[in-house]
Order: sequence, then structure tokens, then C-alpha cells
Amino acid sequence: MSKENEFKPYIPADKVLPELTPVSIILGIILAVVFGGANAYLGLRVGMTVSASIPAAVISMGIIRVVLRRDSILENNIVQTIGSAGESVAAGAIFTLPALFMWAKEGGTDMPSLVQIALIALIGGVIGVLFMIPLRSALIVQEHGKLPYPEGKACAEVLVAGEEGGGKAGTVFAGLGIAAAYKFIADGLKVFPSEVTYEIKGYKGSGIGIDVLPALLGVGYICGAKVSSYLLAGGVIGWFVLMPLIAMFGADLTVFPADVPISQLSADGLWSNYLRYIGAGAVAAGGIMSLVKNLPLIVKTFRQALKGYGSKGTAENNRLSKDIPMNMVILGIGVMAIAMWLIPAVPVNLLGAIIIIIFGFFFATVSSRMVGIVGSSNNPVSGMAIATLLITTMILKATGTIGMSGMVASIAIGSVICIVAAIAGDTSQDLKTGYIVGSTPWKQQVGELIGVVASAIAIGGVLYLLNAAWEYGGKEIPAPQASLMKMVVEGVMDGNLPWVLVFAGVGIAVVVEILGIPVLPFAVGLYLPIYLSTPMMVGGLIRLYFDKKKSYSEEERKHKTDNGVLYASGLIAGEGLVGILLAIFAIIPMAGGSLGDFIDLSGYLDMGNIGGLIFFALLSVTLILFINRKHKSK
Repeated sequence: MSKENEFKPYIPADKVLPELTPVSIILGIILAVVFGGANAYLGLRVGMTVSASIPAAVISMGIIRVVLRRDSILENNIVQTIGSAGESVAAGAIFTLPALFMWAKEGGTDMPSLVQIALIALIGGVIGVLFMIPLRSALIVQEHGKLPYPEGKACAEVLVAGEEGGGKAGTVFAGLGIAAAYKFIADGLKVFPSEVTYEIKGYKGSGIGIDVLPALLGVGYICGAKVSSYLLAGGVIGWFVLMPLIAMFGADLTVFPADVPISQLSADGLWSNYLRYIGAGAVAAGGIMSLVKNLPLIVKTFRQALKGYGSKGTAENNRLSKDIPMNMVILGIGVMAIAMWLIPAVPVNLLGAIIIIIFGFFFATVSSRMVGIVGSSNNPVSGMAIATLLITTMILKATGTIGMSGMVASIAIGSVICIVAAIAGDTSQDLKTGYIVGSTPWKQQVGELIGVVASAIAIGGVLYLLNAAWEYGGKEIPAPQASLMKMVVEGVMDGNLPWVLVFAGVGIAVVVEILGIPVLPFAVGLYLPIYLSTPMMVGGLIRLYFDKKKSYSEEERKHKTDNGVLYASGLIAGEGLVGILLAIFAIIPMAGGSLGDFIDLSGYLDMGNIGGLIFFALLSVTLILFINRKHKSK
């Protein structure tokens, strides 16, 4: 409590500024839908998303201060709070729900409806926000100074440094515009291929390549060289060690799950039939190990949260201590549980609803503390989802809910819990930002709920659109995390997984853990095609160069890092938005094909692999130029 009394927010309790205004709500909703759609596309391509909190805060500053000439840091904070919800709802949804589309494609079940997707996303998002409310006092207030909440603090710095907002927003928009044009040339006009690949003939089974795309360069820069190197290391083990060994020992044998001799498989065929199952085992083991390692933190936070439910808050009775009332929180959770059980569109029975509430609170607690330490972008939401799916599928199978109905119910339950964990982590970062700048907690919590509702409505349309354009599980949108969740559920329910390959991946993950290497990024690199890890490594190496250059002062280094993060965020958003636009083009019919086919210039102008490499080199140069860019400040 003493910590709370010592801490002075930027805007004191007795000062009232505009917060939850029509302007902040409308702008926040727009950003929630934009960043939600962009992150959905990114996650379905590479299996990971990035936090939207900082770019949302920067864009908010640029629009509200520079364009609209309004001057309220708390109004900006509400925009950022609403806007960042879209990324978290998208992350939770794309890690699981595409499995339903894949089963429908295989003829096992009906295509999920827009209403079904929206309801699952809405229920998960609302429960995640509500569970975080009683955790605020324990984690945000009492642990202030102990739990860093890196993105929450960074957002607060951006908001407090409001006079720089216009220049910083310009960097994000520049990245967005350049990435949008680049993506349209590559995947719309198809002037050069977005994936440059080579099979090494003298080393059967191996391959190398690079997806020359802006979002991957941006993700690599934001994650840094260390995380990017773990991803690439996983890819190297897979594509230069395991796959060549499979090709050599398999030779002319036909080994399940492939239905042709191994000698006839390309590098992509070896990956899809064998390596991705090894990677799946590694990712599952890594997710579970990350939970086990953090068990002491989980137990501590869980205990604090239980105490928080009985607490009446702080002794001070001012706007800075006012949350949404606890009776409304409990009522809201109860309504969500009953809605899951009784609404036919949500394939969850009473047992499933009980599982969601128990596991949801547990993982909301886990997620909130985890992001306080490692940040939202490194929150192992997929690991929590895997653990949930394993346990849930076993419970449903043991209680007689089997076959396709049992698998659909497992994915629905896993989806809700995945979204709960993702949105709880995002909410805690936002509440930390609000605590530092002096926002009113209940207004932020209402803003978070508004963002959840807007994102839940939008995410169904985005998922339908992308599936209609390219279908999940294909080359364009492999949906790696959802494919993994689908395999886990099928493996538990039907026993049809190649378990030897899965357990080989588990063994590799254990060795990596013993060596002290972070398992999850390595395992994701092993699971994904190496073409996705190489461009991330390029972004990571650019970040490493500027981080290690000795001639910079700490202030210069921080300025350049911030420039890079903002520009990289723009690259991710720009590619995601044009990816969705191209998906729309792909389903608009035109003479003998689609609008996407009509704008395809590859038959007239095709620069080939060399063109792709040249364009990616130029894109990397633009990142370096914007890192070195200087902002004018007042």
C-alpha cells in the first residue's frame, strides 16, 4: 500500500480531463478493427502476432493531437486501450478457430457461421476483461515497481511525450504505406514472387529460401536478433539435419503419414508429412514446460487474486481507485457462462462452460503476470491453449463426448480460453499504462469491453474472407498454430497422430531446455518452414547492428530503436491490410476468374527470384533509413 501512496501518476486524481468520449471510442474502434485484421493475417501466415499497443498509442497521438487539435492524454489512452483489444482478440481466435474451417473442408462438419465465430470471440474477450478487473489491485497497484509491464510503460512514455506524437505517427504511417505498396506489387500485381526458394540438389531433402515480405522483416526487428536466431536455429535443425536424414534413411520406403515413397517427396513434402509433426511435439512440450517453470509465479498470483475478490479496493475513494463494481463483474461472468451453455451457436455444454470458467480464471491470472514480466508479444498463449486442449479433449472423451462433436467442442473451449488469456494480458498492459498516466480504471475497462465487441464482430468476417480466398492450411495462409491445435485434438480423440514423430519433437524440446535455450521460439522455428525464419533474421540483424554500435549514446540508441519499432509496426500493419484487400480481390468474380487474376501481371512482367531479392534488399534499406530518421520536437 505504501507503494501506491508514494506513486504519483502523471495526471493527479483531483484533475479531470476528457477520457471516454465519442471521438476516443470511434477512433479506438477503427484501430481495433485495423490492427485486429492485420494481426489475424500475420498470425495465419507465420504463427505469431505482435502487440498493437504502442503503434495504437502513437497513431492516436498523431490523429488526436495533430489532426483534431485535441489535448487530453487520457483521451489518447482510451483510444490506445480500445485499439489494442483488436490484436488480442485476433491472436486468440486465429490460433484455434481456423481448425473448424479445415474440418469443414474435409467434410467432417459444417462451416462455422459468422455468428458462431463472433460469439466465441465475444465471450472469450468479455470474460478475459472481467477476470482482469479483480487482478488490477494485486498486479498493477501493489506490484508497481516489481512487475515492469514493458509495453504498458512504453505506451505511457509515448503518451507523456505527446509533443513528439506527430513525428512518431508519421513513421508508423510511412511504414504502413511502403509495406502496402510493396505487398500489392508482390502478391497483387505479382511482378516478383513473394517466396524465393531453392532445393539443394547435392544434399537431398534440404532446402533454403526466404519470404521477401515486409511483415516478416518487421517482426524480426521487433523481436530482435536473439529471438530471431532461435527461430532460425529451429529451421536449420529441421531443414538441414532432420529432413536430409529422413530422405536418406527413408529412400524408396512409403512411411505414414505420406502416401508416396519418401524419395518422391520434395523438401516441402518432407516438411508437411514429417517435420511439422516433430515441430508440433516440440511446440507442445515447450508450451507446457513454460507453464511448469512459471508455476510458483502462477500460484502466488492466483492466491492474490482470490484475496482480491473479497477486497473492497483501496482506502482512497477517488477516480483512480474506481473499477467496474465487483457485483457487475461476477454477474457478467455468470451471464457469459450461461450464454455459452444455452446458445445453440456456441458448441459448449454445461461441463464445457464450467471448464472454461475454471481454466479461464487460472490462465487469465497466468497471462496477466507473465506479460508483466516478458511483455504481451512473448506471452505463451498458444502453450496455454495446447495444455487446455489436451486436458479438455481427454475429459470430453472420458465423459462420452467423442468424434467430431467432441473435437469441435474442444476447439470451441480452447478458443474461448485462448482469447481469455490473450485479452487478459493486453488488458493488464493497458491498465498499467493508465495507472502511470492517471486514467480512471473503470473507464479503461469499459473501453476494453468496447474494443472486444468491435473486434469480435470484425474477426468473423476476416476469418471467412481469408478462408474463401485461399483456404486455411495452404501455402498462402498455412495457419500453423490452428493446424497444430487441430492435430492435438485429433490425436487425443482418434489416436491418429504419428506419435513417434511427435515424441521426437518432445525429446528435442527437452534437450533445448536443458541447454538453457528458450524452447518456444526454437520450437516454432522447427515447426514453421525455414522460408519464414530467414527474413525475420534479417530484421533481427539490423536491430542488432544498431543496438551494438558503440558510437551512439544511450539516448541516441533508444531513439533509433523506437524509430525502428514504429516503422516495423507500420510494415506489419500495411502488409496485413493489403493481404486482406487481396483476399477480397480473390473472391470478386470477373471474366473467367477473379479480380485478383485480372490484376496479375506475371504473364507480362515477371522479375523472378532475383527481383524478389532486390526488392527485399531495398525494403531493408528503408528500415535502416527510418531508424536513422530524426524527429522534430517542440
